[in-house]
Amino acid sequence: MDICENDGYQTPPKVIADLVTASPTPSVSVDSKGEWMVLLQRAAQPSIAQLAEPELRLAGLRINPANNGPSRTTYFVGIRLRKVVGKEEIAIKGLPEKPLLNYASWSPDESKIAFCHSSPEKIELWILDIETATAKKVSNLAMNAVFGHPYSWLSDGKSLLAKVVVPNRGNPPQKNAVRTGPTILENLGKTNPSRTYQDLLKNESDEKLFEFYATAELVRISLEGTEEKIIEASIIQSASSSPDGQYLLVKTIRRPFSYLVPYSRFPQKIDVLNIDGAFIKTLADNPLIENIPISFDAVQKEPRGFNWRHDTPATVYWVEAQDGGDPKNEVAVRDRVITLSSPFTEVTKTIAETGYRYAGIIWANENLALIDEYWHKTRRVITKIIDPSGGKEAVVLFDRSSEDKYNEPGNPSTKKNQYGRLVMDLQKDNSVFMTGDGASAEGDRPFVDILNLTTKETNRLWRSEAPFYERPIAILDNEKQIILTIRESKQDNPNYFIRDLKQQNSTQITFFPHPYPALKGVEKQVLKYKRHDGVELTANLYLPADYQKEQGALPCLLEAYPLEFKDKSNAGQISGSPYEFTSIYWGSPIFWVTQGFAILEGTSIPIVGEGTTEPNDTYLEQLVAGAKAAIDEGAKLGVVDPNKVGVMGHSYGGFMVANLLSHSDLFKAGIARSGAYNRTLTPFGFQGEERTFWQTPETYHKMSPFNYADKMKIPLLLIHGEADNNTGTFPIQSERYYNALKGLGATVRYVQLPYESHGYQAKESILHMLWEMNTWLNTYVKE
Repeated sequence: MDICENDGYQTPPKVIADLVTASPTPSVSVDSKGEWMVLLQRAAQPSIAQLAEPELRLAGLRINPANNGPSRTTYFVGIRLRKVVGKEEIAIKGLPEKPLLNYASWSPDESKIAFCHSSPEKIELWILDIETATAKKVSNLAMNAVFGHPYSWLSDGKSLLAKVVVPNRGNPPQKNAVRTGPTILENLGKTNPSRTYQDLLKNESDEKLFEFYATAELVRISLEGTEEKIIEASIIQSASSSPDGQYLLVKTIRRPFSYLVPYSRFPQKIDVLNIDGAFIKTLADNPLIENIPISFDAVQKEPRGFNWRHDTPATVYWVEAQDGGDPKNEVAVRDRVITLSSPFTEVTKTIAETGYRYAGIIWANENLALIDEYWHKTRRVITKIIDPSGGKEAVVLFDRSSEDKYNEPGNPSTKKNQYGRLVMDLQKDNSVFMTGDGASAEGDRPFVDILNLTTKETNRLWRSEAPFYERPIAILDNEKQIILTIRESKQDNPNYFIRDLKQQNSTQITFFPHPYPALKGVEKQVLKYKRHDGVELTANLYLPADYQKEQGALPCLLEAYPLEFKDKSNAGQISGSPYEFTSIYWGSPIFWVTQGFAILEGTSIPIVGEGTTEPNDTYLEQLVAGAKAAIDEGAKLGVVDPNKVGVMGHSYGGFMVANLLSHSDLFKAGIARSGAYNRTLTPFGFQGEERTFWQTPETYHKMSPFNYADKMKIPLLLIHGEADNNTGTFPIQSERYYNALKGLGATVRYVQLPYESHGYQAKESILHMLWEMNTWLNTYVKE
């Protein structure tokens, strides 16, 4: 490819740069009693130098070899405390000098918070005492966070289980400069379709490195700092204690490893041990799993989903497929939920059977739980009330389409039980508080309901009202009906409130400043319009501050992300709220409202396939029709100049951009970030398409903009992270597409961002990306 002159990283106009680098609003965590609030100050974007630090890509993981944790993670750089009812913030004493904090979690009694601090050499375990507002390091052992969260609280709240780096393990194995032989993959006549994965093991050296960094010891660490080894060095994927603190559920990974699938498919052994590490029982010894069918309703045929029940002292539950994990096999029961209780010598017990695929469970007590089952093919989701003791038949509570947002019943509220585990917060009359987004034809209106599980009757206690968008965060007092909410409006940035549902009043308890002064006065409107086939659509329209229609129509930037639906009426449902505060993130199109553009953000482009028709059978036709309808609506309002419209998208949205430019003349220019453009490179399905290339080659051909590179007459800016690890969006997708467009004479620019993955992180990368986009829009749309 041609290399353009490189002047280094560029910066967009100051107003855009200030927006993207604004100090993030703190994250908030509240204890279940509604007494204490913890404010976690989020870190700003890392530098490109931080992103360029050594990184190992092994078995689907990205590992920082310096501290044995993930190489790409987000951090908090400060902690503050305050009473929920009160305004004084309390500074924490004893924090590390330059804190990089994550993996924070409350103790079972919520008197303390554990968290990790990442130093350049290791990940340390720290404890924050709420009453004294003091933090201290509790162990010099290095945490092993290769698989994520490296510790868990024991139920007594006085000690923690931690996966630690093996002390004195020596230096990592060195990669052989000269290989000892070829890497060989073999398949002996078995059908093994698989979607494309990134960062897989490639050779024996990779295997040894994975084993070195993934191996850990399991240690019990008291709050006083005493350490007791429980499990010797092995590849411990996870270890959790039973609610009563007497047993351990341990999942370990073993050889043989695979070069075709990530670590989650490697052989896995699931054991129950006592709290001191003595072996009790093996629950499963699953082999290497390389051949799960590619259907969205497919699962492994081996037992899966091992976990502790939250409502009992020591009972393990898991799921076993009854159809071999293959949705093509017609059976009356798809999954069984199995339990086994301590002392783990009795026979297992089936507590639930699902006609569709098991999709989760919420425990209440020994006689009640809610279980979900789901079938992607029909988008059907069923919630049942079950009796885990077996005394009653299962009763259907909800039976609906997962696409039907308007009738989503919400989620039951939970509380911590005597073991410090979250269970459903049942009231005396067998009712439970339900909270949800409250999608409606008026936009999202979050709610609090009370649902009686005996009569199935629902009573609405509260619903967000205009001109605010207010969401319930926690039920603080069931009896008094006092809740914690976060409220915002078009003009007011989000802040927390205490709301009394009985007295119908609220009190603001946080006062975070407006993070985006440059966006004050920007007008937001939710547009509602129809596609030519009658499908109802929406888009968020943003207009510059002080703009008046008399000034004339504006150049426009349209952003979208197509979604598949099986029902036309559900495809037209509205999501989002007209009263949401205008928030912004690195990938947003809203920056350009400061540059005189009208912005069509979150433009709904549903791809519908009802009955036996699949959505992608008419993907291109629906794609172009959806984009045209949005532009036409903006033009009808007199605010969008239809002759000056650009289009942008990320990932599947980038794929959308390339197709829109290839098959329509609606746009003056396009910006496609981190997309996939040749569907033959994802031959076993992609996005919502589960048919293979060989089942429907015409769909793959028609949907691949690479095949229509000779039709591209509109300027296209391609951006891709060179370290993209997202399934299907290998950087080669953009590289090969650029080469095709260049060879055919298109106006195209390809920007590859060093060290960046599917989402971009470094400050320099994000600012340069915004400069590229701004220059492209000014050159080919605005001018």
